[in-house]
Amino acid sequence: MDDREPLAIFTPSGKRGRVPAGTTVLEAARTLGVDLDSVCGGRGICSKCQCAPLYGTFPKHGVTVAEDALSPVNAVETRYDEKRGLKPGRRLGCQARIMGDVVIDVPPESQLHRQVVRKAAEARAVEMDPATRLFLVEVASPDLHAPSGDLERLNAALAAQWGLPPARPSLPVLARLQAALRKGGWQVTVALHRDRDDAASRILDLWPGFFEGPLYGLAIDLGSTTIAAHLTDLTTGEVRASAGAMNPQIRFGEDLMSRVSHAMLNPGGAAAMTAAVRVALNDLAGGLAAEAGVDPRHIVEATLVCNPVMHHLALGIDPVELGQAPFALASSDALDIAAADLGLVSINPAARAYVLPLIAGHVGADAAAVALSEAPERSDDLVLIVDVGTNAEIILGNRARVLACSSPTGPAFEGAEISAGQRAAPGAIERVRIDPATGAPRFRVIGCDLWSDAPGFAEATGATGVTGICGSGIIEAVAEMRMAGLLDGSGLIGSAEATGCARITPEGRTHAYVLHDGRAAGGPLIAVTQGDVRAIQLAKSALYAGARLLMDRIGVDRVDRVVLAGAFGAHVSPLHAMVLGMIPDVALDKVRSAGNAAGTGARIALCSRAARRLIEANVRRIEKVETAVEPRFQEHFVAANALPHATDPFPELARVAPLPEVEFNVGPEGGGRRRRRRG
Repeated sequence: MDDREPLAIFTPSGKRGRVPAGTTVLEAARTLGVDLDSVCGGRGICSKCQCAPLYGTFPKHGVTVAEDALSPVNAVETRYDEKRGLKPGRRLGCQARIMGDVVIDVPPESQLHRQVVRKAAEARAVEMDPATRLFLVEVASPDLHAPSGDLERLNAALAAQWGLPPARPSLPVLARLQAALRKGGWQVTVALHRDRDDAASRILDLWPGFFEGPLYGLAIDLGSTTIAAHLTDLTTGEVRASAGAMNPQIRFGEDLMSRVSHAMLNPGGAAAMTAAVRVALNDLAGGLAAEAGVDPRHIVEATLVCNPVMHHLALGIDPVELGQAPFALASSDALDIAAADLGLVSINPAARAYVLPLIAGHVGADAAAVALSEAPERSDDLVLIVDVGTNAEIILGNRARVLACSSPTGPAFEGAEISAGQRAAPGAIERVRIDPATGAPRFRVIGCDLWSDAPGFAEATGATGVTGICGSGIIEAVAEMRMAGLLDGSGLIGSAEATGCARITPEGRTHAYVLHDGRAAGGPLIAVTQGDVRAIQLAKSALYAGARLLMDRIGVDRVDRVVLAGAFGAHVSPLHAMVLGMIPDVALDKVRSAGNAAGTGARIALCSRAARRLIEANVRRIEKVETAVEPRFQEHFVAANALPHATDPFPELARVAPLPEVEFNVGPEGGGRRRRRRG
């Protein structure tokens, strides 16, 4: 019999801890530092503390959650549900009590400090040729002596006036045809969808007389962690509104293989993940239409880019085959489907969705979209494109040859699995600098432009506080520790005695570096632990090893330039990334951020049929490298564990930021000594 206290695990923060049986979810959240809102003092009135308990087996967390892990729904929750309504599966955190090991998802609306999903749209010139366009036609009136249907005469008018082949409407559109023709005096505007010249045309909608438009489309980047969507004018290509949200599938597992495992081990697990992400997609679409003041009926198109696991789950396909060699895809081709099949029911009912092609079993449509945006096949020099996320997509190539692979970096770069880590939200440390002489840190947090040592910082961050550290912050913190000589090339944190830095504290047999101690004011202690450094080392080693495999295939030791794509790539410092050895050595002015290149590729495909044909052709030419079965991946991974690397030279880095030659040895009592090696 297990007499231990129940284990409470919260997503998406990843924070966990044991609490006494009978503790409310809200009390557990406050004890563990989880961001769960409440304004009514736990009386079950405000509903701000809504949460979603998850049941089943969670290998990533090492728990199986029983149906009785929480106390039964009580009278307060029942009354609230009757009067105001609770979403299915939701509980009130102030009422539900933890009785056994449990995984609890805190939805975005219940988070006091909302996460910042930083996937803005980049301006890009595109030759407009959307698949859906408006056509005004004059239709002949009925003739008793030459009887024909209104649809047949509409198609005849499209052929005569626009040279278009016959088009098919959906049944609801056909039902409106006669009224629209008569109201418009036999003049009607049709929204005609034609994905390619040799494909059948579809009438998505129609309006009596002249309808000026414009029509709109959604470009969606469905990531493992975040979802970004851009509402785009299909006439001008202008982005009218952009929005992002956390992927609700995080509660089933933060990385892709955890979600595949959830589908394998839990009957109905894949269907639950599909339902969750479709609700999120539809909510984003509805929110964008409302924000831009656009009639949802006028949103007639969508494009979708995502990695293979997200692709299968969004389409309602069980991803189990992607969890084992040979990583077989249900389909790798581009798809033209009904948008409603993706759960997009808040837009035009007949809207169509184009899903970009996948490159391989672990290299998805998001990588294809990055390739469309960055066009490595047109590059004269050798470019390495890295889309950093929970799963990193890596592309290397030039005019002669383009290769692609995927590396399982995990969620550490996004603040998960870090002791004080959190998603990007107001109050999270995102920039760090450490004085190499004193070891003193200064930092910036999301939501405040001041550095922590600037006058007025405490007042400026009074509302949010300093709550944790996000992905870009932990990258800079570890790199700054390396540059300041607090961390050696193996990734070992030196003791206070060895480094001469009083901010280093013992932690068992290892040490931790204190970035911020807010305990006196009721805040958290934020430190970089040895475990945090190891998590970053594992993530960056996977990233570098993937890039190195592609370089091996081409037969080079250096690249000419590096492009950092994705929301994380847009906020990580090239210098700090190179200090850690996340990317190969190259002149810093040859490293640039491409922002959300996958989202940009999705918008290009939304606006241009020619771009769709281009990426479909290019995907067939890209050489796929499967890191999971490459013999040298492990060799490269181990060598890349050092900071920046055990064997690869980094001459460009040495020119701008020579690293201290230090080495620390930890004794049984947590002591250590500092040894400078001769260069």
